[in-house]
Amino acid sequence: MTKRLGLILLLLLPALSAQADIRGKEVVNAYAVSGATGRALYASIGERGPKVGVARAIAHTTFDLKWGRDYVREGNACVLAAARPFLTITYTLPQPSGNLPPAVATRWRVFIAGIRAHEAVHGEYIRAMAQEIYDTTVGFRQDNDPGCKAIRQSIQTPLKQAYARYKARNRAFEEAEMARNGPIHQLILDLIQ
Repeated sequence: MTKRLGLILLLLLPALSAQADIRGKEVVNAYAVSGATGRALYASIGERGPKVGVARAIAHTTFDLKWGRDYVREGNACVLAAARPFLTITYTLPQPSGNLPPAVATRWRVFIAGIRAHEAVHGEYIRAMAQEIYDTTVGFRQDNDPGCKAIRQSIQTPLKQAYARYKARNRAFEEAEMARNGPIHQLILDLIQ
């Protein structure tokens, strides 16, 4: 690659940065719960909900993030000139397996809307992490790396830091939401009344 083309690519980096599509693809998986009362539905969630560690959860959000990266040799250095995220966010949510009595159906709609909103925040945190990775790695320059090998290891540091910040943010959100009298606790109380 010529120096001129390398310079053009580096000048385009801010434009490429603005074009990153971090939205990704969303997948919703439902697991069946049964019961004719709010208490029975919540008990079914406890039996069938997704496992998170050793415990079961009401709902869960996971992600798969892969990258396509374009490295450009610039003299004796290597630059990460562009990156394309391939992000899939998967939400696992409960869904009644049968028709619910009208009063229970009304409470369920409120409950599941709150759970969806909660999980959507996790999805936004994932997107923010991916954007941070993009912003801190595209344009990254590794001197004395004409084979563009060392740069691959060097970008691991900002990747790990972004992931650590994501985990801390997620943990703080969960603690606040799941606290006694917190939003999730209130949704559960309103469902099982």
